[in-house]
Amino acid sequence: MFINWNKAKIFIKPGFTDMRKQINGLAMISREKISDNIFNGNLFLFCSKSRRHLKILYWDRNGFCLWYKRLEKDKFPWPKDANEIKELNTHQLSMLLDGIDFFNAHQKLDYKKVS
Repeated sequence: MFINWNKAKIFIKPGFTDMRKQINGLAMISREKISDNIFNGNLFLFCSKSRRHLKILYWDRNGFCLWYKRLEKDKFPWPKDANEIKELNTHQLSMLLDGIDFFNAHQKLDYKKVS
């Protein structure tokens, strides 16, 4: 397993995904809903409805790899709909796997005057 972190993009599919889907089903979702080119080493993240199961699909030189993580306690922070973030950087991926909810971070306030 060799991931070129300088070139790989990390895409997240908002909402939940049926975790019974394996490589072929997840590859179809990745191609149809996220990115046309799924053979360039990008990572595609999927989460279950319970937010306790996470799958990562990526192409590794001559075949797909599927990474699976199941949490015994707690839940993954996950965007609910397509209006939320769809592409992550490596730092955000690390935070996601650590359970840090950067999707709901404090919003920047833009005031025009002090009252």
